[in-house]
Amino acid sequence: MKRNARYLLAGSVLLLTFLGVSLSSGVAKEPNTTKTKAINDIMVGKCMSCHSQGYDLPFYAAIPGIKEVIEKDYRDGLRAMDISTEFQTETANQPFNEAALAKMEWVILNDTMPPAKFAMVHWGSKLTVQERDDILKWVKDTRAEHYATGAATKELANEPLQPIVAMDVDEQKVAIGKILFDDKRLSADSTLACSGCHAMEKGGTDQQQFSEGIKEQFGDVNAPTVFNSAYNVEQFWDGRSADLQEQAGGPPLNPIEMGSKTWDEIIERLTADEDLTTAFTEVYPSGWSAENITNAIAEFEKTLITPNSPFDKWLMGDESALTKNQLEGYRLFKLYRCSSCHVGQSVGGQSYEYMDLKADYFTLEEKTPLNSDKGRMNFTKDPNDMHKFKVPNLRNIEHTYPYMHDGTVTSLDESVRIMGDYLTGIAVPKKARDLIVEFLRSLSGELNGKPLEGTPAPN
Repeated sequence: MKRNARYLLAGSVLLLTFLGVSLSSGVAKEPNTTKTKAINDIMVGKCMSCHSQGYDLPFYAAIPGIKEVIEKDYRDGLRAMDISTEFQTETANQPFNEAALAKMEWVILNDTMPPAKFAMVHWGSKLTVQERDDILKWVKDTRAEHYATGAATKELANEPLQPIVAMDVDEQKVAIGKILFDDKRLSADSTLACSGCHAMEKGGTDQQQFSEGIKEQFGDVNAPTVFNSAYNVEQFWDGRSADLQEQAGGPPLNPIEMGSKTWDEIIERLTADEDLTTAFTEVYPSGWSAENITNAIAEFEKTLITPNSPFDKWLMGDESALTKNQLEGYRLFKLYRCSSCHVGQSVGGQSYEYMDLKADYFTLEEKTPLNSDKGRMNFTKDPNDMHKFKVPNLRNIEHTYPYMHDGTVTSLDESVRIMGDYLTGIAVPKKARDLIVEFLRSLSGELNGKPLEGTPAPN
């Protein structure tokens, strides 16, 4: 009976198509930008129907059987990528998102869009050779204008990953910020500094599943690395802080982290240190304030970058910097779609993705339910953001274990397997995972001109 129902559904869809009724005949919200005018028609005609908010489904979407198929395809397409949001961002004078560019590049190079079942009943929905070329050129040009650091060789300048380039900083503020980053007086009982959860010798983390705050309290989310966090589009797994300065203001007043009740309380403790107060007011003449303290810490964190990894050196022209296996691992890293989300200088941190995009990670028997599982929804309160997380950066990933927002994974191999099964929907065989892991280890760089300290994650 179920087989007959499927045949009837397929026949109905084909009949509608034969009669000239397009399943994409709803109304797509046309991008309002001139920067991408050359590809607007392609996007509206062949992408936006499944990848835009506010799309009006066609009249026959109400037909039982057809309704469920169309609604699922629409929901899945929007969760994979919301192109309308990206165009709105660009219209607001921000460049098209770096990860979104990489996604579009991947699906075109690997000919996965539109899906075969969609193209079968949507004649003319596949991209022409010219349309493919136009989009790939636009991706390349946008990447070159907004994201390429200029440090890679000409041949590798269009790679989705870029060499790290240092930011300009105020050295006086950096010096004060470093002192405050290590100062336990930011916590209520003067027992915990920022560096307690973000240790230099542990990859900018504490290598614990959950960090321990004052009074032996624990949160329910794994502490991200502070290294290279300056390149993140926003901060925290849920993106609740717009930048490093806003992020620096969170933990001191978090009751289960550093536990101070007010900034006045913190400032009272710091003011008692006359030497520090003198040094601070030399850099910040207006004196102690929450804004000045967090500004100094953020300025210091901008210096916590780790350039000169073997992979960086390869991008910059040293052909001997990577082994044969690491080069093959990078090729597979791109082939298995890892580079659709892990992009840019930090190899991540540029987008938010669903942890259950292809399969339900949160119903695993061994998975302990956590409030942090809600992901970005904890901040935005938007149900559409349930289980959506900021993509972690992969720089020095061998030093930043355990992995995932819930800190349940201790091996790189298992991390790669989970990403394939639950996010990309492409199972990564063991041999490929081994090579990808070898590549990931090539992302470990230097801090202040020296290789990172600490014990890497075991194989």
